[in-house]
Amino acid sequence: MSRLFAYCRVTTADQSTEDQVREIDAAGFAVAKQRAVAETVSGSVAASERKGFLKLLDKLEEGDVLIVTKLDGLGRNAVDVRATVKRLEAAGIRVHCLALGGADLTSPAGKTTMQVINAVAEFERDLLIERSQARIRRARAKGRAFGRPSALTAEQREVVVERLQAGIAIAQIARDMKTSRQTIMRVRDAAAIAAGATS
Repeated sequence: MSRLFAYCRVTTADQSTEDQVREIDAAGFAVAKQRAVAETVSGSVAASERKGFLKLLDKLEEGDVLIVTKLDGLGRNAVDVRATVKRLEAAGIRVHCLALGGADLTSPAGKTTMQVINAVAEFERDLLIERSQARIRRARAKGRAFGRPSALTAEQREVVVERLQAGIAIAQIARDMKTSRQTIMRVRDAAAIAAGATS
């Protein structure tokens, strides 16, 4: 026989999970008190980083049922919710969400709902990538450099290029400049790209 578990989450200590417990009970899910996990944690925290949720995962076994009142009980965004449901489904655990009419997200109907969530997750991820790239472009346009600062000054890089052009070995230049061979090779490659761009 399937065991019923409930996960209830609130954001701040002055909130209570009692309403969620009552909502689960009113939906016809009789969850034993010891199988109801409640925790206070921000909704911005991934499910895999919530201490109470992780303890709950340790208790769940194949054939068990997990009930949440809202999707945010399963993750911080659509991507996280999708990953959590996949993880639970792979372990043979059914997941019911009351906000979605009590649908079992691992059932055929629930999988249709998950397809919509997956589409939202893809959209969220694409937006995040797009925003990140836009921020990087704006920062570069303002002259901000990315990555680690160069181990050599601009003058030292000029010296490296001159010595490379004079036929001095990379290893020798690296020793003389007290840096790595990789640094000298990066200067060489950057100089070759710059020369190609101006030719």
